[in-house]
Amino acid sequence: MKPNTIKDLSIQIRLSGLSFCILNRTTNTIERLQHMHLEKKATPFELLNHLQTIIESNADFNQTFDSVLCIYQNELSTLVPKILFNENHLADYLKFNAKILKSDFINYDIIATNDSVNVYVPLVNVNNYLFDTFGSFVYKHASTIFIEAILQNSSKHKNLELYVNVGKHHFEMIAAKEKELIYSNTFNYNSKEDFIYYILFTIEQLKLNPETVKINLCGDIDNDDDLYNIVYKYVRFVEFLEPTCNYTFNTTKQPKAKHNNFILLNSFN
Repeated sequence: MKPNTIKDLSIQIRLSGLSFCILNRTTNTIERLQHMHLEKKATPFELLNHLQTIIESNADFNQTFDSVLCIYQNELSTLVPKILFNENHLADYLKFNAKILKSDFINYDIIATNDSVNVYVPLVNVNNYLFDTFGSFVYKHASTIFIEAILQNSSKHKNLELYVNVGKHHFEMIAAKEKELIYSNTFNYNSKEDFIYYILFTIEQLKLNPETVKINLCGDIDNDDDLYNIVYKYVRFVEFLEPTCNYTFNTTKQPKAKHNNFILLNSFN
């Protein structure tokens, strides 16, 4: 690394795969953008093995980073208003909408934008490995980054809009208007029918009209796949949500679409 070069690393951890992104802040350039997709959900032990293999076999990771961020994307999270939050009741918050084990380690992110707390389950074995490899690092839940980015973006919109961050087996969905979080939830799905059912159910519960409400999509979804087509069939206004960054990409690192990497690219803000 050249003197005075500032580099940040973000790693996204999902049971369906891993993603890596290296930002050179000195040149405002994404120097590495890598995804590893798994055909089936991995165990925490299997994920750690994949993580070790990738990091230890690529020279790009054998350098000094000014910051390292680990992003956990799973359905094991829930939002709590900060005014009601008590650190002694983390498991109580999660057990109502997620299957957790007594042995699970639970932590939380404070979302200052709307005075809420995101309670979730990170992976202790992954955290230990990252600490041993890079030293001090930060970890967050993907929905924390998603909510923060949307609330910042929604300040431009007077009308309520829906935002969906799509994973391989679950998705986060929020509704926001003028920097106010109206709704937030996570859904598991196994088919496109599950996917649209939960979206339409949410639209109905919020008393919105699929003919007039706008839905913004990001994550593992493209305009030529079944998930997008079924959303577009039932909702009139559908757009992809681009990250609000202006990074340049090395010619070999240019992503297929920036909305696919919404969480990763917004993680450097």
